[in-house]
Amino acid sequence: MKTLDDIRNDLKEIRYYYSRKTMFDRMSTIVESDVVKTVNNYNSVIRSAPAMLYDIYMSVYVFNNTQEAVADDWDMSFSYVHKVHEKLLQFLQANIKGGSNI
Repeated sequence: MKTLDDIRNDLKEIRYYYSRKTMFDRMSTIVESDVVKTVNNYNSVIRSAPAMLYDIYMSVYVFNNTQEAVADDWDMSFSYVHKVHEKLLQFLQANIKGGSNI
């Protein structure tokens, strides 16, 4: 089972990937980065997530928003969004196979 720290590190890589997706797409014609595999694996897991967990994943990691920005967009408190984010981490931990690879 992946640790929460492993998942957090993967999510940082995923966020970076999406922030630079155009560059990664261009470079994949030369060499595809392993981060693309990580992204695809997390995306396949998130498909089965409850709607709110799917939404927080997309909002924070794909669209590169902070939890504070999501709280403003959703018209909810930061603490509530933070709790939803923690549930996302737990969902991912329960549904992602362990080890260094997903």
